Amino acid sequence: MSSHFDPIGQKVEQLDSKATTKDTNGEPVDDNDDERLVEQIESLCMNCHKNGTTRLLLTAIPYFREIILMSFQCDECGFQNNEIQAANELQAKGARYELRLFDMADFERQVVKSDTATVKFIELDVEVPPGRGQLTNIEGLLSTVIDDLESNQGARREQQPEVAAKVQDIIDKGRAMLAGTAFPFRVAIDDPAGNSFIAPDPRDGVGKWEKREYLRTSDQNEMLGLADTRSSITTGLGEPEDNVVSEQVYQFPSHCPGCMHPCTTNMKMVDIPHFRQVVLMNTSCDDCGYKSNDVKTGGEIPKLGKKITLRVKSNIDLARDILKSESCALECPELHLSVNPGTLGGRFTTVEGLLTNVRDDLKSQIFETGTGHDGLSEGEKTRWTEFFEDLDKAVAGEREFSIILADPLAASYVQSLADDPGQPDEQMTVEEYERTEEEEEDLGLKDMKTENYAEDAEGAKEGEAAA
Repeated sequence: MSSHFDPIGQKVEQLDSKATTKDTNGEPVDDNDDERLVEQIESLCMNCHKNGTTRLLLTAIPYFREIILMSFQCDECGFQNNEIQAANELQAKGARYELRLFDMADFERQVVKSDTATVKFIELDVEVPPGRGQLTNIEGLLSTVIDDLESNQGARREQQPEVAAKVQDIIDKGRAMLAGTAFPFRVAIDDPAGNSFIAPDPRDGVGKWEKREYLRTSDQNEMLGLADTRSSITTGLGEPEDNVVSEQVYQFPSHCPGCMHPCTTNMKMVDIPHFRQVVLMNTSCDDCGYKSNDVKTGGEIPKLGKKITLRVKSNIDLARDILKSESCALECPELHLSVNPGTLGGRFTTVEGLLTNVRDDLKSQIFETGTGHDGLSEGEKTRWTEFFEDLDKAVAGEREFSIILADPLAASYVQSLADDPGQPDEQMTVEEYERTEEEEEDLGLKDMKTENYAEDAEGAKEGEAAA
């Protein structure tokens, strides 16, 4: 593989020959809608301060969204510069992508890094702050980081030899990763604007590729130029939380995460038989049309996680109630479907409804496709077509499959159809398991102290007084 991946230049070069020209009024001469229009603008070269050419192309990333490719070239000094910008508005939520690389093929995953995104190679302990937007792949992203570190090593060795030695360790580890001798390792992209992307693959299992959406903080909204939401918000419940009545809908004011305008959040507490109380949350904005539904579970943290396996055989099983908490991973092995914790948030619905949510989310949010998308191989098209055909058959009850909920907080639930609540359901197995070290770390439980914390606080005060 080449470590100098330049898809921006390639796309512009490929489409430049098909581009229509504009007349003096800025209108295209050719009416052929299938041809993309490459804008050419004479602009100043920041290297030699003479005039070069900037070319702009509006295109779409398969399964993502539209972006603007910008390619600058100066014929005088040979300077070149490529970058991207999002062609549409900020998303309602921020997004964090994480990919775990296992083999050389994973280096070819396409990456969109917007100018508001932070990139981190976790095992390398290297973070790239927000900056120039890029359209590249994992190999190109890592190669750029290593090349940038290596370019200043000469000066570091002379001025800061200790720092240079530590940087060299990072460079050597990065080169080992690029050579394929340091698998597995992870790369993460965190973008509060929600306009970055790491391409998925339908063959990815649980833990390989994940996307998590999140509500932006006030500081992130301020960084993006959005309204500040740090003003206090009252609950509007008008009574203490202890007096909240089950099945009654409460409303309180909030701010829409999409447009920052005031909106209303509805809350309802529901008792799930043979399980626990959960809180259903719904937010709807009349200004921009944003809608969200979420489920919150409470109670103490159990000592063990819980894994629920259900064999879905008929439409009766598709109608079972199911609660998937935020901490729960979902997997359907026969459908090659995996949903990482946090991806869909909390959902209280039916098995059919959950699969429909997953399918619609994949098609409309994660994979926003449209006409004219290029860059997708025939093999990828075939894999995704087969994946969605299997998922459609499962939603329609035309094939059997199993659904597995693995929840380290044991906060998920599947309705049992046994005649006696105390008897096991023949199509469902429930087992408890010890949480892994990684799960404990992700949930923040390793640093959580729930016993004798008052004594520790008193000891700390005495230590400060003695000092």
